Amino acid sequence: MLRRGWLPIPFALADLVERLRARPPEPTPLQDTDPSLIWAAVAVVLAPSPDAILLIRRSERFGDPWSGHMALPGGRQDPNDSDLLSTAVRETREEVGVQLASHDLVGSLSPVIPRTPVLPPIAIQPFVFLLRQRPSLVPNPEVASAAWIEIDQLLDPLTYGEVEIEVGGIPRFVWAYRLEHGVVWGLTERILSSLLGK
Repeated sequence: MLRRGWLPIPFALADLVERLRARPPEPTPLQDTDPSLIWAAVAVVLAPSPDAILLIRRSERFGDPWSGHMALPGGRQDPNDSDLLSTAVRETREEVGVQLASHDLVGSLSPVIPRTPVLPPIAIQPFVFLLRQRPSLVPNPEVASAAWIEIDQLLDPLTYGEVEIEVGGIPRFVWAYRLEHGVVWGLTERILSSLLGK
């Protein structure tokens, strides 16, 4: 796939899992280093046959900067969450009815922070899970739809490229995955590209 210097490489879910498990664990975010940051977590849920990633489309909600966007299950840390991993597990259960277990966790990716000042000062910690099979999806009212997107489709050179979107009423070009379900850009694009590009 041609993307910011990427070269076409064969992709295998087993190889990805091995690379994630071999990585040193991400340090626990020191949330007091920047008190203005709001911490959140997302779950990158993988499943085989064929290899796929779970994506959701957020419901349209007034005042939500991510209203209607394609995304990963997740959300802001709740005071009752013991840590950000607990946040990712809870949000995935609430949003799509998928219960993730500790043995499903294969690793984490580096936190991402929005690059545009129109978004709140949020930092998002992605956690990667591998399920043995695809569970049924039961979206809650916060989620307009949910789907398993095949990794081969994400790696297809015709899927990925620059698209024009409007942010705060201003048109801009961004890197994105163009899917039948919608355009994946912004924080979710950065997380997927980090996952698939290593």
